[in-house]
Amino acid sequence: MAIAERPAQRGTAPQPGAGSGSDGAPLEFHVFKGIPGEEQGEVTYRVPPVTGMVVLDAIHWIQKHVDTDLACRWNCKAAKCGSCSAEINGMPRLMCKTRIDDLPDGPITVRPMTAFPLIKDLVTDVSHAYEVNRRIPQFTPAADEPSPFVIQEMDLERIYEFRKCIECFLCQDVCHVLRSHDLQEQFYGPRFFVRVASLEMHPKDTVDRLEAVRTEGGLGYCNITKCCTEVCPEHIHITDNAIIPLKERVADRHWDPLRAVSRLLLGKR
Repeated sequence: MAIAERPAQRGTAPQPGAGSGSDGAPLEFHVFKGIPGEEQGEVTYRVPPVTGMVVLDAIHWIQKHVDTDLACRWNCKAAKCGSCSAEINGMPRLMCKTRIDDLPDGPITVRPMTAFPLIKDLVTDVSHAYEVNRRIPQFTPAADEPSPFVIQEMDLERIYEFRKCIECFLCQDVCHVLRSHDLQEQFYGPRFFVRVASLEMHPKDTVDRLEAVRTEGGLGYCNITKCCTEVCPEHIHITDNAIIPLKERVADRHWDPLRAVSRLLLGKR
């Protein structure tokens, strides 16, 4: 693995401001660089600190002053687009939401998400996630349902939370089923369990997705460690409010003894 150091180019670096260090010393970043099939590794950059700096600010400074070839994905810089996902000091985070002064003293490591194929530097290919999304039947009300919908507020409260998802895919990245066991083709992942839960809990939806989420979705692979909940920048309770209720519904349908007897007597699946 290649390791190099790239100092600021002469005449381009601004003067260090008041940063996380009392002496305003440059911050040391170890940033992953490389593309598939070629040399890859971490490059060391020294970035002048600025009050309130986030990791994405440092990456932009590097791109402007030191390494214009460094690739990263970003859009809003307001923690609402979900584009700038990366692994900072080994933890999946949004670069635009991770303040330098919240990180421990010492070098800061920035790497691409592990659970997705690498494209270049900090950019990964998340297209498979959208393929999974297409396999999930969309919201489908009854054909004779009057419009506009009349729904009690209490029936909608539990699905409001799921609508906050910004599809940063940090939960997918941290999930051990995808990250360590590479079961992308057999497991929807936390983000899409959230989507299924939002549809299954909608009072006007008529499609049954439980069998699909049990079989092709691989719901049983999740062992509810709550690592996905811990990294969610929108603080969605993915495990408690989406995955566990789905597991309970699947268990009620397939393993409840009373339901099993009724299926046997009535001849229904």
